[in-house]
Amino acid sequence: MSSWKGIILAGGSGTRLAPLTTAISKQLLPVYDKPMIYYPLSTLLQIGIREVAIITTPDQQPLFKKLLSDGSQLGCHFEFFSQEKPAGLAEAFLITEEFIKGSPTCLILGDNIFYGNGLVDLAKEAMSSPAGATVFGYRVNDPERYGVVEFDKENRAVSIEEKPELPKSSYAIPGLYFYDEKVIQIAKSLTPSKRGELEITDVNKIYLAEGNLKVKVIERGVAWLDAGTFKSLLQAGSFIHAVQERQGLMVGSPEETAWTNKFINDEQLKKLAEPHNKNAYGRYLLNLVGKKDATH
Repeated sequence: MSSWKGIILAGGSGTRLAPLTTAISKQLLPVYDKPMIYYPLSTLLQIGIREVAIITTPDQQPLFKKLLSDGSQLGCHFEFFSQEKPAGLAEAFLITEEFIKGSPTCLILGDNIFYGNGLVDLAKEAMSSPAGATVFGYRVNDPERYGVVEFDKENRAVSIEEKPELPKSSYAIPGLYFYDEKVIQIAKSLTPSKRGELEITDVNKIYLAEGNLKVKVIERGVAWLDAGTFKSLLQAGSFIHAVQERQGLMVGSPEETAWTNKFINDEQLKKLAEPHNKNAYGRYLLNLVGKKDATH
């Protein structure tokens, strides 16, 4: 089986966050002590995906390249793609067709933050299934903001609706999707919605109609934050701050995740941390190696 590839969709116009996003991409804004894109990137690295396509707007791409480089410093490989204008999440598969061709793909949205070990187990389970697609259901108070999945009595998904006025359940589909290599052909077959966009919900509906869509419910213990509004951006920063202060552990550090997964060694981690040794982020990374040395 081909190894999995990842896509981070970090394009979009960020209109809901203007004027914050008038000059800079939403996914480069800080969520407490890190740029927003660090969190979805860390999620991909956490589940073992090392080849990642990063989709940005053309004008912001140099900033993303400056921040993330080509990924080799993390033992990974990053490629950058442009989305000229927001034309729907499913367009991500058309933009990155040459990159993902022949491989199963995980798409994660650049403003989605996940926290909790249970997610890794769910993701690994999704990645162990070579055919079809897997998405997740997450209970929310405001399902009308999202794609909503309806279940039957046996907990099987029976319908998916995009931003319904009258949601048939409280389960939203978060911005983390797993697809087999057929997703490119499915995305090509779509017609734009009333919003003029290629909807990810339509991709999921096709897999569902074919009997090839699994929907896993994310239970308590995993937090999902969508940092796309002023309020949710503030809440996300407060949440990350609270967790880190309480536990003394970093959330969403690509350097730590790459090191934990043995994509890079102690010396490589030290090299990445050194430029930041005057702040808490760099000292935390240096301490990881220090603590390891102290236990030997």
